[in-house]
Amino acid sequence: MSKNRVIVEAVLAGQSHAVVAAQYGISKVWVGKLMARWRHGGFDAVEKQSTRPHSNPNATDANMTAVIVALRHELTNSGHDGGAHSISAYLTLQGHTPPSVTTIWRILTREGLITPEPRKRPRRSYLRFEADLPNECWQSDFTH
Repeated sequence: MSKNRVIVEAVLAGQSHAVVAAQYGISKVWVGKLMARWRHGGFDAVEKQSTRPHSNPNATDANMTAVIVALRHELTNSGHDGGAHSISAYLTLQGHTPPSVTTIWRILTREGLITPEPRKRPRRSYLRFEADLPNECWQSDFTH
């Protein structure tokens, strides 16, 4: 059971908005909004809702994505470099206005055409030399 539903049920049980707000550490305004949602749509309307936007007007259109993926396959099948910089150059030569190189790289990664490789080793892979007592551990580096 969600916290919002418990709050609504507490108000329905007869507690005031101020008491419920103090009990759960929220504002009276939020309690009022939850009650308005409950009156409008029941307990389903009180549940946590997605904050994801409905659309992204800055997203690269599907046609350009398809052209990038097709060009990647064409370049790699013919033995050429199919990286983001190359694709951007070929798109310019074909008369398209290409998105940024980073956007092309993200599209290729999202489509599963590039396996991202980390630039740094993870810290857990480092070996540390630790001694429990002084002069217990020695290390030397030398060359001939």
